[in-house]
Amino acid sequence: MTRHDVAVIGLGGMGGAAAYHLARRGAKVLGLEQFDIGHDRGSSHGGTRIIRRAYFEHPDYLPLVDRSFAMWAELERAADVRLFTRTGLLFVGPNDGPVLSGVRRSRAAHALDIEDVDMSGFADRFPGFNAGEGMSALFERDAGYLTVETCVRAHVEQSRRMGATVLTGQTVQRWSADSGGVVVETESDRFTADRLIVCAGGWSARLLADLRLPLVVLRKAVQWHVPLDDRYDVERGAPIFGIEVDGAFFYGFPRLDERGVKIGEHTGGQRVDDPDRVNRGPLLEDETRLAGFVRAHLPGLTSQVTHRTVCLYTMTPDEHFIVDRHPKFDRVVFAAGFSGHGFKFAPVIGAALADLALDGRTNEPIGFLSLQRDSLRRT
Repeated sequence: MTRHDVAVIGLGGMGGAAAYHLARRGAKVLGLEQFDIGHDRGSSHGGTRIIRRAYFEHPDYLPLVDRSFAMWAELERAADVRLFTRTGLLFVGPNDGPVLSGVRRSRAAHALDIEDVDMSGFADRFPGFNAGEGMSALFERDAGYLTVETCVRAHVEQSRRMGATVLTGQTVQRWSADSGGVVVETESDRFTADRLIVCAGGWSARLLADLRLPLVVLRKAVQWHVPLDDRYDVERGAPIFGIEVDGAFFYGFPRLDERGVKIGEHTGGQRVDDPDRVNRGPLLEDETRLAGFVRAHLPGLTSQVTHRTVCLYTMTPDEHFIVDRHPKFDRVVFAAGFSGHGFKFAPVIGAALADLALDGRTNEPIGFLSLQRDSLRRT
């Protein structure tokens, strides 16, 4: 049996990036994925993901965003495929709401180029949107979207080209670690390695059960609507958007293909007890909320839905990621709880995981994502 330097469980956004950075550093890598590469069962699918510096979640993410922009561009060059498209990002909400006030904190902390939109000309400038009475808006010109499945496949394919072994259809049942290395057991095989990285998404609590991580998996519905005209076309300069209204936060993308305009709700969702048993059909609750949002704020969309999908958010109590070494096994590192805003960071998180696995430390600024932070210890 071949022994690898590092085994990676899960080859979605984070695991695929970890495999890539490990292989770049010359490690002998084994990547194990229970589905196919770029599958639609977890969190890294649905066509597109936003990448932005307008970070309301916490200013500490900004150095990681900057690193990620650069690293996605580097991967584009290596894979010779387009991954990022700049469209601009429009945020709308109450002036004192958590989204706009959070973005302004990040803007002040990092001198970001984010514009306060003149609301007197809002309707002319953004004809596809109804801001609503008393709302404000911010615009980030350099934000855009990543083609999510293409990004996942690019990381994994590049890792293969650099010598990584990638096995799909491998559902991990258990792993163990001791002073001599790690053992990973799947339904059909057994693998050994010196080190282990766990990037299991919605399956993280199961594969890291000894840590009793405070994770909640949520089912999130996304759907595409037919527009009335071309005001949402990316070719006409339509932006990505996020709208905070009545304590909820909705987001969407311009029309990129025949499916129309993609929308979803970042808040809300249904708790998932078993990630292997997710209702992926339409639910009245989702359809009602999304239809109400469209009627109120997207006047150029029809109610006709062309496509639906479901993805998983793995939430932490503070909605910040967990990226750390296992406190009991120094050969094991993991990343979990990306809380619906993690994909854009995949390359820098992957680099940090590779560092932690190979060196036991990283220079990437991820200290605020530690398992030992107060907000997790209190749960």
